[in-house]
Amino acid sequence: MKHPLKYRLFAVVILFTALYCSADIPISPTSNDQLPDAIVGKASAPLGEAIAYFSKNPRAKGYLAVPATPDKKGAVILIHEWNGLTDRVRQTADAMAAEGYVALAADLYSGRVGTSREENMALVRETLADMDEIVNNLDAAASYLKGRSDVNGKVAAIGWCYGGGVALSYALGSDNHEGTAIFYGRLLDDPEEMKKIHHEILGTFAGLDRGITREHVDNFVKALRQAKVANDVHVYDDVQHGFWLHVDRDMERNQGPALDAWKRLKAYLRRTLS
Repeated sequence: MKHPLKYRLFAVVILFTALYCSADIPISPTSNDQLPDAIVGKASAPLGEAIAYFSKNPRAKGYLAVPATPDKKGAVILIHEWNGLTDRVRQTADAMAAEGYVALAADLYSGRVGTSREENMALVRETLADMDEIVNNLDAAASYLKGRSDVNGKVAAIGWCYGGGVALSYALGSDNHEGTAIFYGRLLDDPEEMKKIHHEILGTFAGLDRGITREHVDNFVKALRQAKVANDVHVYDDVQHGFWLHVDRDMERNQGPALDAWKRLKAYLRRTLS
């Protein structure tokens, strides 16, 4: 027997609500020997919500993951890789919420995601040509987070690859956040530029990376030290670019270094955002 139209419409509304309403992320920190499921390719579908946090560009749709606790806590901005805001980054935001941080994955590509090397490079070139726009975007993300009643007023930016280089540029271009974690992003080696940074820098790099070499990292650390910027920078010898956010590309090789880098990141966020 067919159900009356009003009941069928009600069922559609319930289904739509179930699919698109976000849920707070249960607090479930990783143990000392555990990586988050997000970076080993085992995470469930994202549980957070899309938000428009940048009023200047309503096409920028970030992703918000909120931990299920009423306590005030620190917050993190996640800065995506060269292909844009993907589910891997959204799932990593969920993982950060499970650790107890309000997490906002920023969107620097105005809702676009690259699907090839050519598309990715075009998006990289377009956005890096207007660094002021990037800083304004991330400042909007930081202001949104700091304005939340469940945030303690402290925010750190975390970025990978393209996002790692952007995280450094954001540290140089704004004092609206309290921490910067760079994962194998492009670097600078000018001590005078480094003097613009007023918080500790966490840096994680790959020894087999042909783009960001050990020499680049050494020169970056030298500049930080000359500028008296506190830092925790480490190069993991036997891994490739991308080893942390995509551990599952080579589990045997990446798992150990990724776990050590995860422990360093968690310790960094504790001391930076407490």
